Amino acid sequence: MKPISHFLTSALLFTIAASAANRACAQAEATAARDVVDKLFDGMRNGDSTAVRNVFTKQCTLTSISKNAADSVVIHKGSVDGFVKAVGTPHKEKWDERIYDVKISVDGPMALLWAPYKFYLGEKFSHCGVNVFNLIKTGAGWKINDITDTRRKDACP
Repeated sequence: MKPISHFLTSALLFTIAASAANRACAQAEATAARDVVDKLFDGMRNGDSTAVRNVFTKQCTLTSISKNAADSVVIHKGSVDGFVKAVGTPHKEKWDERIYDVKISVDGPMALLWAPYKFYLGEKFSHCGVNVFNLIKTGAGWKINDITDTRRKDACP
């Protein structure tokens, strides 16, 4: 009976160690994905179009969802090229998007980052909503492949 007991104990310890290693690896990947999103916002704050361009895949899509005065849903598709150009074009006020309560899920080469945000022009509040980032792990590291966000001026936490 002792050999079975040793075997079960060894198997249990191996399973616990493997599970801990998997969690540590997933946490490291989640942190790396979050770093890419933070680089996007740092680039926006600094008006650095090169830094912003570097966080996106070539095929990245941008979608914003809001409601109009008639309470109808409005979907706006934007291009990364247009966004990067806008970031790099001098503007009077700093673009300051602040995310919080970030949730990240990773499955191999794919990550999803959900983050409520508040957007400020300089120090003045502009709007809020939620960002959803889909990221892909490429040979060059994590890249943003899609951003979908909601936008509103009221009911902001």
